[in-house]
Amino acid sequence: MKDLDSFQITVIGAGVIGLAVAEELSASFRDVLVVEKNTAFGQETSSRNSEVIHAGIHYPAGFLKSILCTSGNRLLYETCDRRSIPHKRLGKLIVATNSEECHELEKIREQARQNGVTDLALLGRRQIRILEPEVKAEAALFSPATGIIDTHSLMRSFCMNAEKHGAITAFRSCVTAIRHDKQGYDVEINGGDYRFTTRVIVNCAGLHSDKIAALAGMDIDKLGYRLKYCKGNYFTLSPAPKLRHLVYPVPVKNNEGLGIHATIDLNNRVRLGPDNEYVQGLEYSVNESIKHSFYQSVKNYLPNISADALQPDMSGIRPKLQGPGESFRDFIIREEKDRGCPGFINLIGIESPGVTSCIAIGKHVSSLVEEALQ
Repeated sequence: MKDLDSFQITVIGAGVIGLAVAEELSASFRDVLVVEKNTAFGQETSSRNSEVIHAGIHYPAGFLKSILCTSGNRLLYETCDRRSIPHKRLGKLIVATNSEECHELEKIREQARQNGVTDLALLGRRQIRILEPEVKAEAALFSPATGIIDTHSLMRSFCMNAEKHGAITAFRSCVTAIRHDKQGYDVEINGGDYRFTTRVIVNCAGLHSDKIAALAGMDIDKLGYRLKYCKGNYFTLSPAPKLRHLVYPVPVKNNEGLGIHATIDLNNRVRLGPDNEYVQGLEYSVNESIKHSFYQSVKNYLPNISADALQPDMSGIRPKLQGPGESFRDFIIREEKDRGCPGFINLIGIESPGVTSCIAIGKHVSSLVEEALQ
């Protein structure tokens, strides 16, 4: 049998996280391979989201989600400016429509302070009316560091730079087996069509990252790695209110989501969503029957819209570690040497704020890879 091709580092998954990791690693290490089961990059979670650049407001202090989001926010804006990636620093309003929600705004502001986000401004009704005449709220927090981004352009930039650094990207390449030996890992693609060896594996497989960990021999149920799929549906508004900022309600409990919010894309379309619906499989149709619940949620702060203005748009699925009603879970980003898999780095449960955090995640993973290769 001929010798297998050998790589130093293999990144599994070419979504925004995998590509950010690949660009960072290929700048410092040789022989980087990216394998992606789809026909192009970013075909799943990375292309089915709100494309919001988050400020790092809502996540528990000390969690990777807060640390990587706040540092990633700055890194992402700097990268967009430097590379002319389409984006807008619009700012967002977190709106309270009753006294109970007004009380929650103070809790949110304190959480943001703990995360190092100190630029939030508390607004009253008159200030809200000046900023957004069509928004009805008793009070709001204004976040100037929140924005929107063209995620496809960002991913294309990461992919091109990784390849310039010498990385190889292989599409239509589904990992079907992983075997560990003293030299590293023997990886099988597409049921045996291709095999190669690699010293390090970085698991950025998104919705399938738990399955990749299982292929490497990890007990994903015992470790708490099994993902729960949480679908988020979106509707567009036509005619749409003339919004200049993103508008968010006070988040739902346990951070299952940030509530059905109103975002503006780079083409000035107003989109509502996402909601939260735990599902068993990956299915992306939008059921028009949920339109009424969307309307009921949003009319509290956008009272001038009509139910007829809502049109089904798209859906995305979040790779959540927490199930319905369960407590908040952080990103899993760890090297698994202590579980018998040295040089295997898992990234599991990378949902929001994954896009905002992607460059910071790449730098964090690079430090783990450096340690693993010593």
